[in-house]
Amino acid sequence: MTSNPIFQITAIPALQDNYIWAIHNDHRAVVVDPGEAEPVLAFLTSRSLKLESILCTHRHADHIGGIAELREVYNVPVYGRRHPNNPHITNDLREGDRLGLEAFGIEFDIIEIPGHVDDHIAFIAPGILFCGDVLFGAGCGRNFEGTPEQLFHSLQRLAQLPDSTLVYCAHEYTAANLRFALACEADNPALKQRITTTGQLRAANQITLPSTIALEKATNPFLRCTQPEIIRTLQHRGLTDASELGAFTAMRAWKNHF
Repeated sequence: MTSNPIFQITAIPALQDNYIWAIHNDHRAVVVDPGEAEPVLAFLTSRSLKLESILCTHRHADHIGGIAELREVYNVPVYGRRHPNNPHITNDLREGDRLGLEAFGIEFDIIEIPGHVDDHIAFIAPGILFCGDVLFGAGCGRNFEGTPEQLFHSLQRLAQLPDSTLVYCAHEYTAANLRFALACEADNPALKQRITTTGQLRAANQITLPSTIALEKATNPFLRCTQPEIIRTLQHRGLTDASELGAFTAMRAWKNHF
């Protein structure tokens, strides 16, 4: 949970390993990527909150599966990028758009971050990043649509955000991603520390998110494609194109089968 004097951001666990993020105060809430409705309705009821709107990063079922049921109870707008396979979007958002949540004093900048799927967007406000399935704790999403170059470019854009930006991604994948990161860069001391911290959090049944851009740049191999140890590891696996994009592409392919 993250809080400031005007609002809090709380994780609502859903499905197998999803987090639906709720931005809320004592009266109102906005939810991000509600893959199912029941846990959101329970959260709202338990805190006597009224749902104001829904934010959607992309069209996958585990991010939109609860929208229709939520809108039967709360007839609220759904903000995201329109796509033929996402019938729920009422307010289309594109690169360069801004979305203000007046009740919370938040204004999001919208950027398009393709590479996981074509319709993926990120919601960015000072200190806050909702990045869906593009950037994960110590990892990144699979390249389902588009090219590895698009996914690489999207991640590079996110990595340019201020180091203190809190990263609210949509899945509890950090521990598994760290095992792959260690295979890529076994001598990284920041990575070893994150593995210890993550293990402690999970043993205490606590979540590993949000992370920060600084932590991701220090430990996420997909943001560290120029590091000599990672290049050497990939070369031992047959890498011939040692460019940053070449290393990223090889690493993403390796992770698919890790």
